[in-house]
Amino acid sequence: MSDISNTDNPELRLLVERIERLSEEKKGISDDIRDVYAEAKSTGFDPKILRIVIRDRAMDREKRAERDALVETYSVQLGLI
Repeated sequence: MSDISNTDNPELRLLVERIERLSEEKKGISDDIRDVYAEAKSTGFDPKILRIVIRDRAMDREKRAERDALVETYSVQLGLI
């Protein structure tokens, strides 16, 4: 972390320190997630597909259905299916 203890604004210092701590936690969580994807890959799962499934699970059901319908429409029009 940077040393900003000489600042004249303690509120600013506290905000910056909180952001720095959260950024460190975020990096740690990102590293943990990467490790889980590596574990999944080592057991035979495809990490790219897992990412898609996780993104879809977070998406609203109606929005996902609308997206899927559009993907299917475009795919048909392009001769992919």
